[in-house]
Amino acid sequence: MKKALLSHLPVILIVVLLLSSSCNRNNWIKNEGEVFGTWYHLVYESPEGKNLNDEVILALDSINRALSTYDSTSVISRFNRSKKGIELNNAHFRTVFSAACRITDETNGAFDMTVAPLVNAWGFGFSKRQNMTPGLIDSLRMLVGMDNITIESDSILKTTPGIMLDASAIAKGYGVDIAAKVLERFGCKNYLVEIGGEVTTKGRNPKNTSWRIGIDKPIDDPSASNREIQIVVQLSGKSLATSGNYRQFYIDKKTGRKYAHTIDPLSGEPVQHSLLSATIISDDCMTADAYATACMVMGLEKSRELLRQHPEVDGYFIHATNDGMEVSWTEGFEKYFAAE
Repeated sequence: MKKALLSHLPVILIVVLLLSSSCNRNNWIKNEGEVFGTWYHLVYESPEGKNLNDEVILALDSINRALSTYDSTSVISRFNRSKKGIELNNAHFRTVFSAACRITDETNGAFDMTVAPLVNAWGFGFSKRQNMTPGLIDSLRMLVGMDNITIESDSILKTTPGIMLDASAIAKGYGVDIAAKVLERFGCKNYLVEIGGEVTTKGRNPKNTSWRIGIDKPIDDPSASNREIQIVVQLSGKSLATSGNYRQFYIDKKTGRKYAHTIDPLSGEPVQHSLLSATIISDDCMTADAYATACMVMGLEKSRELLRQHPEVDGYFIHATNDGMEVSWTEGFEKYFAAE
């Protein structure tokens, strides 16, 4: 791990650069809009000049019907309401659940989709915030654990009523991967897909160079109106996701304590450590998305150790110090730094 001391206080999010590039020459097309409760951007070279926005949205809508906790008819919502489980015949759900089980194991439970009851109770999920007490936290922790859920043949089953799943820390990344597959199905060899800050890339951008992506400084600003770029990376054939607590949090009016939206599945409480943001680069965006969340749960030192054990995944971390801010990154991350 290498470090660089910063004298000011940064954090993160992802801003895609070059989306304003000229995409009207040759067969370059740019699409943007709303999906998954956030914004998406597509920039791609379409072999026949065909606008593929409708095809991509159709695919993303099918993911929503599988994994959105805000859609009462989705697979995940029906499972969450069930007492024992439901029939399962949805390929998207199976793929994401399988990946989640793998990543839960790799991160020693730092990433866990069954954290949903705790996320909801703390006010960051799909239901109203509760009055949190040690007793309530302990009772909700009993519902957490991927081993409480099994897939048997055509059914997904839970051991106890009240167990729920939250796919918010992996679904956007999966959606990026699926959107990229749609573009590839139509022969696109040069593209960038971004959904809510999660990104995947292939080939070259309209300027015939690698895709350039900016990572935000971590500034407490829920409105995202005050943004500065921390670093710029260049990608081709890789995916990137960033997680941080500088956008989603609330301040308790009585105690003045700041509660971050990242909930530790093991302690049952919002994380309290120096790590401000984690940016992950991997082959697929689903893995990058989940790993970024896991790192925010684990904190700096455990995240460093995790990535030492998984050299196929690279990371860039921004963390607070007594002197301001410091950054560190895995050795493999260096090759992605963009030249000035």
